[in-house]
Amino acid sequence: MNIQNVAVIGAGTMGNGIAQVVSTPGYRVWINDINEEILEKAKASISASLDRIIRKGKINADDKREILGRITFMPELKEALKDADVVIEAVLENLELKKQLFGKLDTFCKPKAILASNTSQFSITAIASGVADPSRVIGMHWFNPPVIMKLIEIVRGLETSDETVEQIRQFAASVGKEVVVCRDSQGFISTRVLVALRLECYRLLEEGVATKEDIDKTLRLAFGHPMGQFELADLSGLDIEVPICEALAKVYGERYRPPQALLQLVAAGRIGRKSGNGWYDYDV
Repeated sequence: MNIQNVAVIGAGTMGNGIAQVVSTPGYRVWINDINEEILEKAKASISASLDRIIRKGKINADDKREILGRITFMPELKEALKDADVVIEAVLENLELKKQLFGKLDTFCKPKAILASNTSQFSITAIASGVADPSRVIGMHWFNPPVIMKLIEIVRGLETSDETVEQIRQFAASVGKEVVVCRDSQGFISTRVLVALRLECYRLLEEGVATKEDIDKTLRLAFGHPMGQFELADLSGLDIEVPICEALAKVYGERYRPPQALLQLVAAGRIGRKSGNGWYDYDV
């Protein structure tokens, strides 16, 4: 299949970043969201991101116009999907929501269109359970922010075909990304490793071994991480982290159980940068 048209479902931080990345090398992109205000924010976010790239001298104003010109902001799902060769789902991390959406994708998309989920944890086999041909369903886990992060984690569901895996490999390479491939397992590679590391950092704090500032500093300076785990947790959102931990704990046991300190922060509404406070306090 010659991939030319891509639909991105969900226009939040991940969705609009994915749309920008995919449009840049020349693909036509339809980005869909049920909330038109979110679509407007997505357009503004992509424009601002492209302005930053212009200031770095990597593109010019004409390039920006062309990239934006290839993106259609579409509130109607069926219309966004009708010409798509690849669909990338980037909606909330809710398994039932994703399964329902993939049922609609199966109805509205071309029979040969590849249906990819950006989930960071849920079973691709489960997401594909309502699709008539699950061989075309695959995990395509991007990392935040998609414009900067180089990796895409490809997840092969139980019935994902070799052809689908290879097409997504080639597509990822064409938008400047590198890939790893794993089988369908709760948390895949990245989320299992990241959450295990983060929970160990939380244990160090709870045990009084060190302050969160010094734990974060250790990760940055000893291991070259761009951010410490407390900083990164605040950036991604503590409210998102709790259900991920709980889902992993159901499969792998107590080592992934969310600690009381994390649960208390979320209960208090301290969910990270988006609320103005989490593990740290922020100016909003």
